[in-house]
Amino acid sequence: MKTTPALLSALLALVCHVHAAPVPLFDGKTFAEWEDDIDSVWRIEDGAFVAGSLEKKQEKNNFLATRKEYADFELTLKWKLEGTTGFVNGGVQFRTKRIPNHHEVSGYQADLGAGMDGALYDESRRKKVLAKPTPEVLAKAQKPLGEWNEYRIRAEGPRIQIWLNGVQTVDYTETEPGIDVSGIIAVQIHGNATSIVRYKDLVIEELTAKK
Repeated sequence: MKTTPALLSALLALVCHVHAAPVPLFDGKTFAEWEDDIDSVWRIEDGAFVAGSLEKKQEKNNFLATRKEYADFELTLKWKLEGTTGFVNGGVQFRTKRIPNHHEVSGYQADLGAGMDGALYDESRRKKVLAKPTPEVLAKAQKPLGEWNEYRIRAEGPRIQIWLNGVQTVDYTETEPGIDVSGIIAVQIHGNATSIVRYKDLVIEELTAKK
């Protein structure tokens, strides 16, 4: 068999990582393996994590998070956001840490809502957008407020990739030293808004480097 550059690249990828079987992070019925303000902020409706109200504002950011930490992985999930006033926004945290004695977390976020669909934000750390889609790409990927969307998030070494509804919106490589390469996964409702956010069908595939 003739060896080509493309074949060598594919073989190298197989050598570098073992792909574990995809595992649901949420059973659609309980908060098993998740933690935060359960019942006071978060609830489960129709197989989805739900937070917020269209009658009153969410006071502050709140994050429902996994107890387990993850490093290299591919995560898929669906989300829906609706709202009337304030900063109508949510997000999916990853490689994230809880800030001790505080309601905030610190780490990468696949942002959503408030004009931030498909963007990669650094929550409570560098506090800035690290990468975002062009208007043309976002126009292809974005759905109207209140419709179900799908995120695919891949974190592999320093490379972070995000797809929104099948369209790649971020391909970012971390260059700053000291940035966490593992952490919890969390879903967010943003404070200071009259809004409802929903997350469902969370499935993760861990990527484990071979020894």
